[in-house]
Amino acid sequence: SPSMQGRELIVDGEIRLKEIGLDDVEAIFTTIDNEREYMQEWLPFVELTTTADFTRSFVTAYEDSDKADFTCAIYFKNTFVGLVGLKDTDLDNQKTEIGYWPSEKYQHKGIITRSCQKMIEYVFREIGLNRIQLKAATENHKSQRVAERLGFTLEGIERDGELHVRGFVDLKVYGLLMKDYNFDEI
Repeated sequence: SPSMQGRELIVDGEIRLKEIGLDDVEAIFTTIDNEREYMQEWLPFVELTTTADFTRSFVTAYEDSDKADFTCAIYFKNTFVGLVGLKDTDLDNQKTEIGYWPSEKYQHKGIITRSCQKMIEYVFREIGLNRIQLKAATENHKSQRVAERLGFTLEGIERDGELHVRGFVDLKVYGLLMKDYNFDEI
């Protein structure tokens, strides 16, 4: 619903998560365009993102959607550095999937891990869902390390789970349940 638009989560003194809007289109597109080679290894949509119009239509479709999904731009010291979000949210079964992509320039600062921690806290505390899923390509070791740092459990392999430019990719499927989550560590 439109009233839910514009949510913002403060991660810490350096990082804030801002629900995506049209004011983020330029930053999102420019980052993808500048880091195309790095990004398209694991992100199927990068090849399709040839103009800012594609990014604008992605944001507009998100804004017009009545789904329970939640996508945020990650701002690090007020600079756009990636996206983190919830997709395929299933309220009936109280579960969602977390996904993210970092700008190459801002890797290895713990930004994605910290942003995901905040999103996980939001899912369990505010939305009250029971399960968060995270999928990472079997060859994407960086993303698998994020899942492990966040305390996710590897549950299995989704064969041919994602179609990339180079063909189908197997995905490691991770899960985190509310009962496994340690609220005291926040």
